[in-house]
Amino acid sequence: MRFRHLRALTGRGVFWVTRTKTNLKMKVKKRLPAHGDPRILRDDLVVLQGAGTAKDYPELVRRVTAKLEINGKEHAMVFPTNNLEWSPVAVCDPYRCRRQIEVFFKQLKQTVQLVDFPGNSANAVKWQVRTALLAHLLLRFPAWRSRWAHSFTRLFAFVRAALWLRRDLAELLRRCGTAPGAGTALAPPSQSEFPRFAALPMGQHA
Repeated sequence: MRFRHLRALTGRGVFWVTRTKTNLKMKVKKRLPAHGDPRILRDDLVVLQGAGTAKDYPELVRRVTAKLEINGKEHAMVFPTNNLEWSPVAVCDPYRCRRQIEVFFKQLKQTVQLVDFPGNSANAVKWQVRTALLAHLLLRFPAWRSRWAHSFTRLFAFVRAALWLRRDLAELLRRCGTAPGAGTALAPPSQSEFPRFAALPMGQHA
């Protein structure tokens, strides 16, 4: 069923990259020239074998075998694709970046509440997604300038708490957000109350 879907994508002119199961059988038809990157182990043109799989996708498939770092360790992985023009490194890049993409969407759902949509029309959903992306960008930029060293969730909570205070956001992030330690590691629980965040005198508002 999966390769039937991939064949339909190919028929529509869509490029795809996927990972193989260990029991997927392929027969090499042509071995492509070696690549200079030592992480690329093989680059072949293959045909799928097996009664159902070969019927679902009878065309040639490109198979790139490469070493990717997962959780600090290198693993050999196989990536079939229908794109014959990309470099083998470009074929592997979508999987390498997958984790960052997943974290990005998780941040959107947890912070800017991109889960439930008040409007259900296509136009309403598009505007809500655009607004969420804009809010994410507006928070990321001052965090980048001030070298914010903690999680995006904590950044969002910090800005929301200071939203009605007349303070310079960049200065607040520099004073209260940056602590010694690993780059983007989470801060210890003892720092969750922002002890250096002095409240404004009563009656002063943004």
